[in-house]
Amino acid sequence: MESDHYFSASPSSAENQRRISVTLAGRSGDVTTAGGVFSPAHVDGGTAVLLSNTPPPPPGGHLLDLGCGWGPIALSLAVQSPHSTVWAVDVNERALDLVRLNAQAWGLDNINAVLPEDVPSAVTFRTIRSNPPIRVGKNELHGLLQRWLPRLEERSDAWLVVQRNLGSDSLQRWIAATFDDGYSVMRSATARGFRVLKVRRHGAVPTAPVDIVEG
Repeated sequence: MESDHYFSASPSSAENQRRISVTLAGRSGDVTTAGGVFSPAHVDGGTAVLLSNTPPPPPGGHLLDLGCGWGPIALSLAVQSPHSTVWAVDVNERALDLVRLNAQAWGLDNINAVLPEDVPSAVTFRTIRSNPPIRVGKNELHGLLQRWLPRLEERSDAWLVVQRNLGSDSLQRWIAATFDDGYSVMRSATARGFRVLKVRRHGAVPTAPVDIVEG
């Protein structure tokens, strides 16, 4: 089945490329998808909920689509924020090839589709958007978030969409317990059986006293 291999590095299933019509960030067009990637027939329902329930991305800086698949989130970010650098990250090489193909077809030159290890360690993100691969298992999912959420810039947000019956509420509790210093997490939206979680990285609290000058 699709969910058995879309998070594999090199899917063994037939590629079977296909063209589908989509509307992303108000722009309509065709994209190329294939077997062995997540939701090849259409924009996944969870991704659609995420795209409909998040604010416009920052106008510049580095933006992250974590677990990009064939690229609906990355393409949306790049359309909305043409002066930013969008990092489309996935372990699935076939998915990354599709993102590159779709970015070229849409005339978007601000997308870097790369493996996780190819993101420079110095890069931090003004936003993270993700329909995370829940089916990889709890330990893998937690490790994924522990790797990337700390790379949010201060006063920046990550937006995650998770199906309610696949553990969105327990994931929210885990994030709150794990990232308890300088972060907050809240349920931002609920639609079509999905929850959108907003994770905020707050600014550092000043460590030195502030001098107040009386006039």
